[in-house]
Amino acid sequence: MTELHSLSSLLDGLNPQQRTAIEAKDGPTLIIAGPGSGKTRVLISRVAWLVGMHNVYPYRIMAVTFTNKASREMRERINNLIGIEKTSELMLGTFHSICARILRRASATNEIPGIDRNFVIYDSDDQLNVVKAILKELNLDEKKYRPQAVHAAISSAKNELIAPEKYHAETYFNEIAGRVYTRYNQVLRTNNALDFDDLLMETVHLLRDNAAVRERLQERYTHILIDEFQDTNIAQYKLVQTLSAQHGNLYAVGDPDQSIYAWRGADYRNVLRLREDYPQLNTIALEQNYRSTQTILNAAMAIIRRNPNRQHIDLFTQRQGGPAIVLREFFNEDEEGQYVVDTIADLVRQNLAQPRNMAVMYRTNAQSRAIEDAFIRAGLPYKLVGGTRFYARREIKDVLAYLRIVNNPRDAVSLARIINAPTRGIGEKTLAQLEATARAENISMLELITQREMAGRGGRAVKEFGALWQSWIALKDELPVGRLFDHILESSGYAKSVREEDENGRKTEEGDERWANLMELRNVAGEAGDAPLTDFLNDIALVSETDNLEAADAPTLLTLHAAKGLEYGVVFIIGLVEGVLPHQRSLEDTEQMAEERRLMYVGITRARDRLYLLRPMRRSQWGMSEPAEPSRFLTDLPAELIDGKVRKGAAAAQSTASWKPQTRERTSTQDTQFKPGDRVSHPKFGEGIVLRSTRSRDDEEVEVFFQNAGAKRLSASLSGITKVISRR
Repeated sequence: MTELHSLSSLLDGLNPQQRTAIEAKDGPTLIIAGPGSGKTRVLISRVAWLVGMHNVYPYRIMAVTFTNKASREMRERINNLIGIEKTSELMLGTFHSICARILRRASATNEIPGIDRNFVIYDSDDQLNVVKAILKELNLDEKKYRPQAVHAAISSAKNELIAPEKYHAETYFNEIAGRVYTRYNQVLRTNNALDFDDLLMETVHLLRDNAAVRERLQERYTHILIDEFQDTNIAQYKLVQTLSAQHGNLYAVGDPDQSIYAWRGADYRNVLRLREDYPQLNTIALEQNYRSTQTILNAAMAIIRRNPNRQHIDLFTQRQGGPAIVLREFFNEDEEGQYVVDTIADLVRQNLAQPRNMAVMYRTNAQSRAIEDAFIRAGLPYKLVGGTRFYARREIKDVLAYLRIVNNPRDAVSLARIINAPTRGIGEKTLAQLEATARAENISMLELITQREMAGRGGRAVKEFGALWQSWIALKDELPVGRLFDHILESSGYAKSVREEDENGRKTEEGDERWANLMELRNVAGEAGDAPLTDFLNDIALVSETDNLEAADAPTLLTLHAAKGLEYGVVFIIGLVEGVLPHQRSLEDTEQMAEERRLMYVGITRARDRLYLLRPMRRSQWGMSEPAEPSRFLTDLPAELIDGKVRKGAAAAQSTASWKPQTRERTSTQDTQFKPGDRVSHPKFGEGIVLRSTRSRDDEEVEVFFQNAGAKRLSASLSGITKVISRR
């Protein structure tokens, strides 16, 4: 279809709410679009309706999206409705691309002081490099005033339309950020450059200060349509409010219940501001869902309805019923991961789902480790979205490099990676000279560093590092891997460098995530028990070497934040314990808790057919296993929707004698002495619980989780384990 022929062809197959939204009269309109309600089709059809039914010139329509991908898809679909010639006249794009066009035109006619038409747009790396240069220029320590944190403060100010001269410093850090902000803008203007935030702020200021430009644009755009309105920030809200002021035809589509990006400036309260600023606002709710079963929708509504100050909508679908939501509890994260892999294999084997149509979702990137390991152990491929694979993450590779130079002092590659991480004043030139001397004299770097006198500041730093290196090597055979890990992390200063990634004592998302990844690796180190460091590093190397298993037809692993806008036939949400989901930071903050609830709502509504909600009864931190409280979101679910029960309180996690794992056993245990759930005792490790047991020739290999020593694999005939309480 290349041209819109009739009203019926446009509205064919739409439900009454969608038709009402498309045919809405002129004036401010808010479309509350529930998940899976076909909002994109409504937005596209609204444009076609305006052009084809109301003879609005495409030139006078502005349609704004949040991603370039969404913009391209929207343009293609509108092409199919009204024809490519008309679509080419639309002002259709992201906020930033549209603002760039407006500024480019205004600067070409000298309507923006200090910016000419050939301005460049600095990307994220460019912006960070400018901040770093300014910190150096102002003699400010990067370790104390992290460039990322300073830039984040500047970005936040611009999104709130706060110019450098009006930046208010409430703390000493903010005072520093304000000084950098002033110089930052000077550097950008000297280079005839704008950053992404400038594109928004400068456009708003242009409309505010230049009546001719403001009136020209207000007259031109008779209809302004905004997608994902709940994700707009203050600058974006002010922009569309100003542009639509003359004709008043602001058409906002979004869902406040899916606003999950407050950490990057999005303000769901913009929907509330619409109601305040436009008393005549026409509000239409799209409640029919075309994605999920009614069971899944009912679960989602049970979660989100507890949020205050929201407009209630009743999601419904013609897909009545559906499988119950599977709720399972496990002893720890590794058992949880194994269940996911086993269940995916079963679903594929029964032709109930294809691998590419399944997803595993979690709150933080660190949680991917146990899931990734489970896939790798099973030899199954997976896709990781929106993040780096666990063993390829910078902080993981750094700490493993520390352990490798302790295990193998001749490992020059690992040494080069961490000799100046964190910063010790050992530059690349110094390192190159050391390497050249070691090669010329055929000695190891350790020998060179510890046995030779070195002059200058760099030499002193090298000697200090060498002394640390020797002390770690001396402890290699005395400390178990977990405790050696702790000692190196602290004495090297690496732990401090990660912890210092904060702003006025408040941890950043990046710092929290890096620290969580380190703690997850610490859990793995703790599970090694008394195994030699060499064995631990060999095991890690084997896992990370096969960490490239990936195929098109594979399950997807991703964070809940990355899942927005996606959908899958089968969804697993893992780690549903207090402090993880909802996140620890939200437990004492009402606004953050509301966003955590919205995040859970988004995760649930990604599922079409089957939903699995999983949680470990114990959490591992610093190699210690602690009882974990079930997420409050699980207890919000009506009993009739779920297959499974939630055991509350620490007692549930401690009552291991009655614990029965939910995973299906991959190997028959009919001929094994020990069964999953058996309580056993070991002369060295104490009491534990059997996770699985498999027959191996004339022996039996038993995997046991010990309260004080973590997971161990033992020989039934040689280890001395005895059964204490059987589950049967």
